[in-house]
Amino acid sequence: MATGFGDMSSLLKQAQEMQRRMADAQRALGERILEGSAGGGAVKAYVNGNQELQAVKIQKAAVDPNDVDTLEDLVTGAVKQALAAARELREREMAKVTGGLNLPGMGF
Repeated sequence: MATGFGDMSSLLKQAQEMQRRMADAQRALGERILEGSAGGGAVKAYVNGNQELQAVKIQKAAVDPNDVDTLEDLVTGAVKQALAAARELREREMAKVTGGLNLPGMGF
C-alpha cells in the first residue's frame, strides 16, 4: 500500500479536476431550457437546468376570471413538470462528472 504526499497530491489534483468539471456542467445546465406544460399546452413553464424558473406562458383561452383556481392549478402543474425534467437532466449530467458517485455536500 503506497502512502505519502505523492498520493495526496494526485488525489488533490483529481478532486480539483472534478470540481472544475462540475462547475462547467453547472454552467452548461444554466444554458439549457426545459419545458413543462399543462392543460394541453395552454400553460407552459420554462426552467433552466439549474432548476431556475425562466418564464411562464399562458394562452388567452386559459384565462377565465371566474375560474382562477383552475389557472393556478395549471401553472403549478406546468412548473412542477418543468422542474422534474430539470432535476432529471441535472442528475444525468452530474452523474457523467462524478461517475455515478453520490458525493454528499456537492450541491446536487
